[in-house]
Amino acid sequence: MIRKYCFILFFGLLFGAGLNAQKNIRIIAETPEGHQRAIVDGQDTIAVVSLREVYVFPTYKSKKEQQQYTKLVRDVKRALPYAKMIYDTLIETYEYIETLPNEKEQQAHLKRMEKELFKEYKPELKKLTFSQGKLLIKLVDRECNQSAYNLAKAYLGSFRAGFWNLFAGMFGASLKSEYDPKGKDAMTERVVLLVENGLI
Repeated sequence: MIRKYCFILFFGLLFGAGLNAQKNIRIIAETPEGHQRAIVDGQDTIAVVSLREVYVFPTYKSKKEQQQYTKLVRDVKRALPYAKMIYDTLIETYEYIETLPNEKEQQAHLKRMEKELFKEYKPELKKLTFSQGKLLIKLVDRECNQSAYNLAKAYLGSFRAGFWNLFAGMFGASLKSEYDPKGKDAMTERVVLLVENGLI
């Protein structure tokens, strides 16, 4: 929706001088179903089309780099849905516990949720490779704007968050890992954008 308005604004600026000089120009804001927005200028009707974003990235420098990229695509496609599910679950859980009358009931609900989530997703998460597990931790930070450790601490308390971080550390991972889309995770961000836009 925002992109449509930006396009209209851009179009208006592009032809601003000519449009301001004429009084018979109108913008069709409300359109019948199946029709596009348009600008009517006298006898001319100019369609306002919302274009899809285009991403341009550099090509691979070597065969090894291409193989690494292919592996990263596979890992992102495997881990990203879980990161998004975690974000949705956190929002839903937060909104629900806000309706509970006291902390005792809130903690009981969180323990129940933790147990149910483990039961449902543990078999699936166990199938993740080591690199996919580490990537998931970073993608959780991307989706939730907080590290997995901070989320665990907020919902489960410091002790249990520390336990899970220690457990992750046994496998060379850290729940405190942060996502750096403009630095070391730039290639991951590239893949995530392409996956989210259905381009790969």
